[in-house]
Amino acid sequence: MHSYETKALDEKLSAPDASLLELSQLVDYSENWKRTLDEFVHRLRNSVIFDNIVVYQTDFETHRLEVIYARALGRGKSAEADSNWGESIAAAVAQEQKSLLDYPGAGGSKDRLSTPILLGIPLMAGENLPGSLVFVRFGGPEFNAHDQEIARFAARQINTIVAHKVINDMGTIVERQRKASQLQEEFIHTVSHELRSPLGFIKGYVTTLLREDIQWDKKTQTDFLNIIDRETNHLEDLFDNLLDSARLQSGQLRFDLQAVRVDSLIRDEVKRAQLNHPDLDVRFYFEPEVPPIEGDPRRLAQVFDNLLSNSVKYAPGAAISFKVRRDPQRMTIYYSNNGPRIPEPYLSQIFTRFYRTPDQSMKAHGTGLGLYICKQIVEQHRGTLTASSPEEGGVLFTITLPMGSSPCESNE
Repeated sequence: MHSYETKALDEKLSAPDASLLELSQLVDYSENWKRTLDEFVHRLRNSVIFDNIVVYQTDFETHRLEVIYARALGRGKSAEADSNWGESIAAAVAQEQKSLLDYPGAGGSKDRLSTPILLGIPLMAGENLPGSLVFVRFGGPEFNAHDQEIARFAARQINTIVAHKVINDMGTIVERQRKASQLQEEFIHTVSHELRSPLGFIKGYVTTLLREDIQWDKKTQTDFLNIIDRETNHLEDLFDNLLDSARLQSGQLRFDLQAVRVDSLIRDEVKRAQLNHPDLDVRFYFEPEVPPIEGDPRRLAQVFDNLLSNSVKYAPGAAISFKVRRDPQRMTIYYSNNGPRIPEPYLSQIFTRFYRTPDQSMKAHGTGLGLYICKQIVEQHRGTLTASSPEEGGVLFTITLPMGSSPCESNE
């Protein structure tokens, strides 16, 4: 690469240029940075000729120099990327914070498209976020002093546009981090409550049974032991959810693949749920022949169990239905209840880890992990899980699972 620093130029344009003044005004009234940049770049070609233009910016999170904008407007739209985008000169400009030229020199190829002339101008849209503006011309002429002067003017305007983008990006990242921190704080508070509540029951009833000054009859003892058993199961479910969530996050949740009859699996989970909730009203709408799919029966059962548990917690007494439909490519399972609807602002977040809708927080036990785990298990089977809530009420979960060969790899 034949690169050298461009000689110092007067920051003021040597003569007023109406088109450049229009460009400056365009930046002043910019709202959408990419649309503004598109219009700016097209108008800029009226003042300086270039074939390609690229904006590089240091990413706020990764701190890597990345292309955030690129346009091929002239000759060489199909030329090689390393000629078009000038990565090397962009990196040098960002690192050295000075303008650089790269030109083929004498004796170069006669093929115009193989002899790009590059001009790089530094950008600094944010503190410690250096960037570069790269102009490309194929086959000449070289960028003269006036071209470079206009390029510097353009860089100042583009720097303003990119600065708006950087500020918005930073705000988005900070807000995302704030929400993540808030979710984790709520999760710690929720888990503390979820642990304290069953432990309080267990401790209280065990202490009561151990009292020597009272002789409890057999029925009372059985009732107390059933409560202890129920709260112990709740603790076990809580720890299982925490472990499964951590394993899913790290990609270490194990899957044991085999042929699974989904209709039989659903019926078994419903029977198990009805042992604890005899009034649970569940209806089945299955085809006469439901062929097996390949999956992990324990994990898929966990999905159906979580959906049933959610209905018991948040829509007690609501009628529940399972419907299974299939085509040659996929099996679709519809799970619905006719309980309260979930408002749209909450519906899009219910699969988020730790998320609980505000009106659920005081109603029932829950860590905000159940639906997150369901979605992750279904996606590990290369399926999808979505939720909707019609205006007339209720919630519909739609699960799709692939028919045919192995949907996911066993971690055994």
